[in-house]
Amino acid sequence: MTNDKLASAKDAKKDEFYTQYEDIQNEINAYLEYNPDTFKGKTVLLPCDDPEWSNFTRFFAQNFEVLGLKKLISTSYALDSKKKIYGDSVYQYSLFDYKDENYDEVKEQEKGKIFTLEKDIDNSHNIDIDDLQWSYLAGDGDFLSDEVKKLRDESDIIVTNPPFSLFKIFVPWIMEAGKKFIIVGNLNSVTYKEIFPLLMKNQMWLGKGFKGMAGHFINKMYEDYATAGNHKEGTIRVSGVIWYTNLEHGRRHQPIPLMTMSDNIKFSKHKEIKGHEYPRYETLDGIEVKFTDAIPKDFKGIMGVPKSFMEQYCPEQFEIIGYEREDENVICGIKKMPEKFLADYRAQGGTGHYTKGMKMLCFYNSEGEAKVPFSKVLIRYTEEWIKLHPEDFDKGEEL
Repeated sequence: MTNDKLASAKDAKKDEFYTQYEDIQNEINAYLEYNPDTFKGKTVLLPCDDPEWSNFTRFFAQNFEVLGLKKLISTSYALDSKKKIYGDSVYQYSLFDYKDENYDEVKEQEKGKIFTLEKDIDNSHNIDIDDLQWSYLAGDGDFLSDEVKKLRDESDIIVTNPPFSLFKIFVPWIMEAGKKFIIVGNLNSVTYKEIFPLLMKNQMWLGKGFKGMAGHFINKMYEDYATAGNHKEGTIRVSGVIWYTNLEHGRRHQPIPLMTMSDNIKFSKHKEIKGHEYPRYETLDGIEVKFTDAIPKDFKGIMGVPKSFMEQYCPEQFEIIGYEREDENVICGIKKMPEKFLADYRAQGGTGHYTKGMKMLCFYNSEGEAKVPFSKVLIRYTEEWIKLHPEDFDKGEEL
């Protein structure tokens, strides 16, 4: 499933993609490897969930004692509320519903549910999924409701896969409460005005991630277009999916191994880099770097890199200073686009709607073509990194 399909899902609000158990386990393991006590004594909240079917609920319930949790809370959205968004065919009743003494046919339609786990209730001498208790919420389970906000405030760590259409709302909802979190999102979200300033200030970052930034999710709304090698029965493959977090993990502090600028020009595997000088921006004192592995290790100035760089970003190595445009949220010195550049861009067949008043990155490539890069992250080496690696920078390139 391409990013275009994901955008269509977002627009249609058919964007509930259920995360696989193994993907949750792989991600959580990254935090435990860094700090085995990450979840010890913590209350974990799983909002935006369907606890009867959710692998998030299953994972944390089955590993309650291994993680050392204090309490697990999982909430779901009411059936009637979901039907208004997704249609009539999005829900299947579980046998758990029909057989449980708490089941109420009317409330099942109108109310959200809350599942909690904090003690051994079946006298098995351990706390696990069989000790989950549930009841109906007073409301429909909307995470913006006062009822769910109260649960948010009670929790220590929030873990979930929120609907993609609500991501811009969901992150501020977490941040206003100052909570730790691990959530699934899309790579495009990196440059959202609600998200990028948090990444730039190191208030949130990317998690360990899905292999190749592609995940397989359960979603019955769309056909799976994955190739045979990537197809998994009952799921669809979605590209550009990542984990966002503000919990520490080991990969975050691993510097990216890089070559010098001259070695990149001589030996790069990328045809756009090999044999070519790095383009310099017309509107900023910096260079265009098309691939993360082509970042020169000896350049002190500003570099525009692809947003996929964020998956490998190491805060000890680089600082983030902006993105491809200047706006009210991020100001880093990008100048207005020159009239000559715009004239060349249009003469060469450029169709983007750019004007001389816009503060956007732009450059001429090695063929003299006027280019406006899409979705760039502006970075430079930290002063501390430069001090620790004088052998790279004493003779390196500098604007």
